[in-house]
Amino acid sequence: MAPDIGWELYRSFLGVLTHGSLSGAARALGVAQPTIGRHVAALEKSLGIALFTRSQTGFLPTEAAQSLRMYAESLQSTVAALERAAASQGSGVSGSVRVTASDVIGVEVLPPIIARLRDQHPDLAVELALTDRVQDLVGREAEIAVRMMRPRQELLVARRVGEIVVGLHAHQSYLSRHGTPKNLADLADHALIGFDEMTPFIRSAGKTFSAWRREAFAIRTDNNLAQLALIRSGAGIGICQVAIAQRDGEIVRILPRQFALSLDTWITMHQDLRNSPRCRVTFDALVEGLERYVDSNRG
Repeated sequence: MAPDIGWELYRSFLGVLTHGSLSGAARALGVAQPTIGRHVAALEKSLGIALFTRSQTGFLPTEAAQSLRMYAESLQSTVAALERAAASQGSGVSGSVRVTASDVIGVEVLPPIIARLRDQHPDLAVELALTDRVQDLVGREAEIAVRMMRPRQELLVARRVGEIVVGLHAHQSYLSRHGTPKNLADLADHALIGFDEMTPFIRSAGKTFSAWRREAFAIRTDNNLAQLALIRSGAGIGICQVAIAQRDGEIVRILPRQFALSLDTWITMHQDLRNSPRCRVTFDALVEGLERYVDSNRG
C-alpha cells in the first residue's frame, strides 16, 4: 500500500460511491470527470484493491468499497471541520458553524433564531443540517446539535433548555366535518395521522399511549413535516408540538388532559469548541431562542 494517500482521492472515491458514476461525482464536486476517474484509479492502485465494478449502468461498489465508506465519510467530516475552524480564525465572530436539528425544529423553530444571530454577526455563516439521525459531534459531523435527548458522550458540552410539549391536534375544517373526540376511545372513529416505521421515540410514546400504533393510522408517513402539513390541510388528527400549533388559529389541540408528551431538549457541542467565538455565540443564541420557544410551549 502506498503511503500518504491524498484526501482528494478519497473525496473522489466517496463522490462516486454516493452518486454511482464518474459524471455524477464530477457534477457534485465541481471537478472534471476525467480527474475523478484518475483519482479512483490511483486510489485503487495505492490500496491494491478494486473499489468498483464498471458496468453500463454505472460504477457498482465492491464489498471493499462499502467497508471503506464509513472511514471516508469520517475523513470528509474532519476536513470540513478543519476548513470551518480555519475560516473562523482572527478577530471577531466569523467563519462557518454547522448546526444539526430535526426537520421540524429546523424549519419551524430555528429560522428566526438564526436570523437574529446573523443580524448581530453578519460575518458568520450558518450551515443547517436537518436530520433525525443523531449526527456525531465527537467526530465533528456537526459542531452544534439540537437534540431531544440527553447526550451521553463525555467530550460534549450540553445545556438543557427545557421540555417541548407535544399533543394531539386537528384543523378546524376536519373537526367541523367529523366532530371532536371526547375521549381517547373516540379516536378509533377518526382519521389518524402517524408513523410508518417504529423508532425509539415512538416505542417510548407507545408506553404512554398504547392506541397510537401503526395499524390505527389512516395516513402514514415518517416525515414529521409531512405529518404537520397533513394536520394543517385537515386530513386528520396527528401529533405536533403545541407551540407550533398555537401559531395557527385554526389548529385545535385535542384531549390535552388525556394525551401529552414532553421532549427533553438539549443544545450540545464538543468541549474543544468552547473557546471558539463562532461556536460560542451560536450556542448561546440557540439556548436563548429555544428557551423562549420552550416557555411558549407550556400547556
